[in-house]
Parts: sequence; C-alpha cells; structure tokens
Amino acid sequence: MSEETPAASRAGAGMSPPAAQRLEWTFIGLGILALALIFQPFSLTLYGLGCALVVFAGLANNLLPLCQPGVTYRSLFIAALIVALAFCVIMLISISAAHLYGVFFVNAIAPATGDPFYLQPFVWGVAAAAIALAVLLTALVRSQN
Repeated sequence: MSEETPAASRAGAGMSPPAAQRLEWTFIGLGILALALIFQPFSLTLYGLGCALVVFAGLANNLLPLCQPGVTYRSLFIAALIVALAFCVIMLISISAAHLYGVFFVNAIAPATGDPFYLQPFVWGVAAAAIALAVLLTALVRSQN
C-alpha cells in the first residue's frame, strides 16, 4: 500500500516555489551583474565580459515567464534551446544582411579586401551550433511524445 505523499507528487510536477524564485532572481541578478561590469571604470576586460553578459542576460530574460512553480525543468531546457536556436539563426541572417549591404553599397566605393563572410570559421561555427541545436530540440520533442 504505497500511498503517494503530497511532497512526492510535487517533485514530479516541476519546480517548487522556492526553486522558481531562485531561478528568477538568478536571471535578474545576471542582468544586474552585467550592467555593473559595463559601468565599472577599472578594466576593459571586465567591460568586454559585461558586454557579452548583457547579451546572455537578455536572452535568459526570455525564460522569466517559465520561472513559475510547477514548470518542469525539461520544458525550461527546451525553451532555452529554442531561444539559443533563434539567436544563432538571427545572427546568421544579420551577418548575411551586413555582407549584402557591403556588396551593394560599399563595394561600389571600395573593393573587398577580405574573405567573404561564408568562408569565416565563426560563421561556420554558428551554423554548426544552429544545426546541432535544431537536431537536439527535435530529438527532445520527439522523445517527449
């Protein structure tokens, strides 16, 4: 006669209220830390770290609506994958748009001096990350059904 206790049934249901609140304050604290690093007057290295952290904190803020009691960590992870995939795809689109801007408006003034954007290792790395995220997201969604 195994009777399930309310605490055991909540454990499978998702985040507890204190865990959801900690996660929410972690995301908010990340943004505050990023701003503190940007506006500190001591180090350019910390400034650069703060700039990168602002982008990461902005992406993490998309997950704030999921910081609710009862939301499973799996759904939070899937949402984080969707945000990361969207970031990679938008970055590739913006790099392509900047390249096309250069082709149509700048090349008429000055000839190209570097390799095209599609030959850069960074672009291939972002494209590979986007493909890996899409495959992982597809596998997670299919395994859930």
